[in-house]
Amino acid sequence: MVLNWIKKKASTIVGDKDKNKSAKGAHKGTGIITFNNVEEAMKAEKILKKDGCYCKLVAPPPHLRKGCDLALEIELVEQPVIDRLLTDKVEYNGIHPLTGMKELLEVVKVTYYEKHTMVKSANMKLVFDNESGIIVNISGGGCPDIPYLYTKLVGCNVMDAPEPRDLGYTLCALMLSRAQEECLSLWKEGRFK
Repeated sequence: MVLNWIKKKASTIVGDKDKNKSAKGAHKGTGIITFNNVEEAMKAEKILKKDGCYCKLVAPPPHLRKGCDLALEIELVEQPVIDRLLTDKVEYNGIHPLTGMKELLEVVKVTYYEKHTMVKSANMKLVFDNESGIIVNISGGGCPDIPYLYTKLVGCNVMDAPEPRDLGYTLCALMLSRAQEECLSLWKEGRFK
């Protein structure tokens, strides 16, 4: 709550030029938190976003992987707040500054076809029809909840489909959510034809 007030004051002084950061752009002052498993990464994201901290689930560079292939990109200036928010709630391996390091790996890729658009997030793919916005296929991954997610998503419009991260608790469900977010963005902005 105090953090939100500080951010508002800071944005009025320096502007919101850093508001839309790219997942690739490890700009000065960012770092990542590494985890042993996906559940902890997802839990940490919810806790930090609820309190207004900037964070984004990313794939860490290979040299920083310490368990699962998922990390949280954060603003290092918020590290004391983040430590306080996550202590005794989430188990994490460490916070690593990214200044001067390799870029974070981009996990979302879009492929355009004549009648369909495919969004791949890590190993999960979601395909929707360009005319109707109906999800026609999901594929990839090896998690046990994929068949269930398939039955819940295929046939739904990208605007109305449930969030996979709310239906499953695996890395595949999380990556499918990332793909769905990108599909929704593409659909709303008409960037699929």
